Amino acid sequence: MAREPGYLGLEWLRMTEDSALVGLDISPDMIELARHNASEYGLDDRTEYVLGRGDELPFDDEAFDAVFTNGSLHEWAEPDATLDEMWRVLRPDGRLFVCDLRRDMMPPVRWFLYFATKPREIRPGLLTSIRAAYTPAEIEDLVARCAMCDCASVSGNPLGLTLTACKRG
Repeated sequence: MAREPGYLGLEWLRMTEDSALVGLDISPDMIELARHNASEYGLDDRTEYVLGRGDELPFDDEAFDAVFTNGSLHEWAEPDATLDEMWRVLRPDGRLFVCDLRRDMMPPVRWFLYFATKPREIRPGLLTSIRAAYTPAEIEDLVARCAMCDCASVSGNPLGLTLTACKRG
């Protein structure tokens, strides 16, 4: 479970036509790794990576048809502001998808993830991420404070949680 910058976006982009991917990260090192991964996928001509923070997105209003993130929610310094910014840059009829671990996962699931994580050196980071993650109820409370409050749905599974929303046109 090593962090692979851009992996979810690149998998999505690989299955689409006439689309482009704009990725954002707070770390220049992660952006360089994401660019390398895009090149490995043969998709560097359809990708752009931008340095920035989620709570201050460097994009115009209604700039994107879809906004998604995987495995980062628990790291956001300002989750309310980040969700509102994601909503701001989403076009009418656009879709939002946020996926992350959940703090309240069952112990057998947590330990399965722990022992399945390679290399072993990143296992402590996995546990730190799980401890920092939210529960579905906490995400529902968070969403209730955000601009998307009447459009969002939160669900959980044994490993994590998802937040989905569609911006009405």
